[in-house]
Order: sequence, then structure tokens, then C-alpha cells
Amino acid sequence: MSLYRAETRRLTKRRLTRIFVVLALLALTAVAAGTALISKQHTPQVLAAAQADADAAYQEQLRYTAEDKKRCEVDPAQYGGNCDNLWQPTQQDFPAESYLPPIFDFRDGFPDMVVVLAALLALAAFVVGASFVGVEWRTGGMMNLLLWRPQRLRVLSTKLAALLVGLTTLTVLTAAVWTVAFWAIGKYRGEVGRLTSGVWQSFGLTGLRALGLVLVAGALGFGLASIGRHTAAAFGVALGVVVVFQFGLGAVLEMAKVKFAQAYLLPYWIGAWMYKKQEVFDYNAPCDFSATNGCEPPMFTITWQMAGGLMAGVVALVLIAAMWTMRSRDLT
Repeated sequence: MSLYRAETRRLTKRRLTRIFVVLALLALTAVAAGTALISKQHTPQVLAAAQADADAAYQEQLRYTAEDKKRCEVDPAQYGGNCDNLWQPTQQDFPAESYLPPIFDFRDGFPDMVVVLAALLALAAFVVGASFVGVEWRTGGMMNLLLWRPQRLRVLSTKLAALLVGLTTLTVLTAAVWTVAFWAIGKYRGEVGRLTSGVWQSFGLTGLRALGLVLVAGALGFGLASIGRHTAAAFGVALGVVVVFQFGLGAVLEMAKVKFAQAYLLPYWIGAWMYKKQEVFDYNAPCDFSATNGCEPPMFTITWQMAGGLMAGVVALVLIAAMWTMRSRDLT
């Protein structure tokens, strides 16, 4: 059996891999089921019910206003001394649209669902990637493997290739089912919208960025666990990034009134990658006054190209470090 086939089999047969894949799929199923249950098509009956609710709210507000006016006539001082200034509700203040149940629009809402897909699969990919190589170091499996395959870099790179191919297959298949599921939700429980070739192309590009995020997460987990030679090493780094660099750094930057402090936080870069751009504002600086838009704080835009370059650079550094430590350190 070839090394690649052996590593692919090892990846797919691992219990932790199966557990986290199943957990991610269950979470995605819950999201889809919840969306289907909440969404409701705006049929004539639903529109009529919403109009009835709006009318009822309007009549109730009229009663409250009438009671306020009576109290004002008794004691005008409590109401500013002029009862004619009391607010009088109108029918336009209670539009039926405000009382409609939520509806899922496939064209407008599916990009957000792709982000949900990417987030859950990326989390699973990080755990699977870290445990795939971390357990090999902890249990001594790596040393045993190198007895019959002494090429260190080839062994590690083959493991990485098996992981990335497996994650790609999982993401593509899941994304296909995800797309069909939400199209069906829009078709039968909501709205589909006008789906042009440009819309489908946009969906596809968002899906490719989601795939990239999953692969980055898997590669980072793999590389960090390989450098630390333990699964916990990757988890420790991830926890440190979240606690120290997100919450701690965010608080320090805000206290120091650093310009565009949010641009130093990881979620904004991930958001820029998935949504093509992310705008951050400097609320501590004097605003730029505009005759049309009023006072606008200085803005900095993080583009998906910038976010992609940052992620590629971090992954490259981690994997290079993993390969270097694999080649230079003793197998202990």
C-alpha cells in the first residue's frame, strides 16, 4: 500500500475525525432545520394576519393615547402644560410589514449561510488536523512509521496532503448538500429570488473562499501540533490567540486609543476574507464632515486580498517551521 493511501485510511478511520465531522454535520443540520422552521412564506393568509395585527396594535395605541390625553387634561403640568403636543399615532406608524413572520430569501441570505458552513467546518478542520499528527507524536506512531519510511519530510508532507484532500472532499460534498438544502428552504418555506448567472458565480466564489478558510484552519492545526509534537500544543496556541490577542489585545488597544484598533483583531480579517471586505472605523479621531452624510469617522477597508495574503503568510510560516523541526529535531 502506498504511503498516501495509508495516511488517507488512517485519517478516515480515526475515531476523533469521525466524531468531529459528525458533530459539525449535526450542527449544520440544526442550523438548516431551524431556518426552515422559522421561515414562513408570505401567503395572502399570512399577509392578512399581519395586517390584522398591525390594525390591532394601532387601535391599542389609540386607546393609550386617549388615556394619556385625559390624564393631561386633569394635570397638564405633568405633560409640559400643553395637551395638544401629545403624540397622535397614525395608521402609517403601524405598517403590516413590521408584523410579518421572518422569511428566508435564498438569494440574499445564502451568503451568510456559507459563512456559517465555513466557520463550523473550519473549527472541525483545526481539531482534526491537530489531532491527526499530534496523536502520532504522543503515542509513538510517528517513530514507528519512520522505521519503514525514513524520509521525514516526505512522511510529514504526505500526511498533510492526505489531510487537505480529505478536508477538500468533505467541504465540497457538504457545500453541495448545503446549497440544495437552502435552495429547497427558499423554494418551499421562503423565497428564492432572481438567480442569474452572476448570482451563482458570486455563490461559487464565496464557496471557494469558505474552502480556503477550512484548508487554512486544518493546515494551521496540523502545523502547530507538529511543531509542538502534541495535539494540546495546537489547542494551547489557539486558546492563547483568542484570550491574549483577541480579548486582551483588543482591550489594550481600545484603552490606548490606537488608530483603527479593530484592524488588529482576527475576526475582522476573517470577515474580510468571507465578505470580500471589512470596514473598520477610528472613532477616537476627529470625524470628516460631509454635507450629505454628516460627520463620518475615518475609515480603513480590509479587502479579501489583504486577508488572503495574511492567511497564506501565516500558514506558510507555520508549515515551514513544522518541516524544519521535523528535519532537525530528534524523534523523541
